[in-house]
Amino acid sequence: MERDDAEALNQAVQPDERPPEPREPEATRGPDDGQDQSGRLRRLFELMLLIRAFEPEAERQYKAAKIGGYCHLATGQEAAHVGAVGAMRDDDVLIAAYRDHGLALARGVDPKAVMAELFGRIDGCAHGRGGSMHLLDVGRNFFGGWGIVGGHLPVAAGIALEIVRRDEPRAVLCELGDGAVNTGAWHESLNLAGLWDLPIVFYVVNNVYGMGTHVERASAEPELYKRAGAHRIGGERVDGDDLLAVRDATGRLLGQAREERRPAVLEAMTYRYRGHSVADAGWTYRSREEVEEHQRHDPLDRAVARLAELDVLDSTEVEGLREQAEARVREAVEFAEHSAEPDVQSLGEHVYGDPASAEQVARMTGGAPFGEPDLLAAGGPRT
Repeated sequence: MERDDAEALNQAVQPDERPPEPREPEATRGPDDGQDQSGRLRRLFELMLLIRAFEPEAERQYKAAKIGGYCHLATGQEAAHVGAVGAMRDDDVLIAAYRDHGLALARGVDPKAVMAELFGRIDGCAHGRGGSMHLLDVGRNFFGGWGIVGGHLPVAAGIALEIVRRDEPRAVLCELGDGAVNTGAWHESLNLAGLWDLPIVFYVVNNVYGMGTHVERASAEPELYKRAGAHRIGGERVDGDDLLAVRDATGRLLGQAREERRPAVLEAMTYRYRGHSVADAGWTYRSREEVEEHQRHDPLDRAVARLAELDVLDSTEVEGLREQAEARVREAVEFAEHSAEPDVQSLGEHVYGDPASAEQVARMTGGAPFGEPDLLAAGGPRT
């Protein structure tokens, strides 16, 4: 069936469901408006340094049993995270997979709130209910942090559809890893984005390994951006370790999504220095020589060189900026350690939209078969 025929059929079947035509975008404040170009670029670099300092500390705290659950680090992926998020406007929506610490920091979430969330404390950005894989800050239009591989893609498409229904000139940036492109949700979401012209950019952060499997062993078409062609939407690949290239490509595609309702796939080629998670040493499926080769082209070093060329940054400033980032991370750890734990009696709150859900959960605990009432009465589990 030709595309024109498919569109006509869709209009005939659901005439009231067709979105209105896109309107002209309104002037909306972006994350760096009010700063000159040099100030914006300097801010992006400082965020890269913050992520580079934050992730090793998160690993240390995890190994000290201060952080529970899973913990996925983005060391080595700083340019891919900061460049993409730095291209967003404040009213754009970010939704991400579970390697989300760097994305949250890049979106402007306070490192204290991120670290407190990793610690499961009440002052965390999700009030201690999400942990490492479920960071969010709705006030910054950051809707998570999702733990199921590919599970957030239909949600992202749904958010983009709601933007269309409201006739708002905004866009969604949906971050995912290379391992998610072989899930059914990927194809379903791209299909709907292509059919309905949704304002969304699917941002594939390809760090070469899905857990311990190389992308060329997992995907029949390892150039993942080409998958977009099956759904007649645009697809591009960018050097994910080049801060400015990522920012420019993301900004251009987000602009097309907002102004023309043109969905797209952007694949950023990058590399993670650590294992899939803190529980994975990362040496059973790759060599130290491979990691060291990527480290010779470190995204922070490349950013320093490029920003020095643009007279944005003097290389002599870097160490001082690095120390400032490390100090912020130390303050975040101290803040998290002194933040209170959530009241275990509030466990049923915020699970459902029904305001009576907490009371309903409280009634259920009386008949729970595994000693939950006694556990709650004792104030929760103790390690």
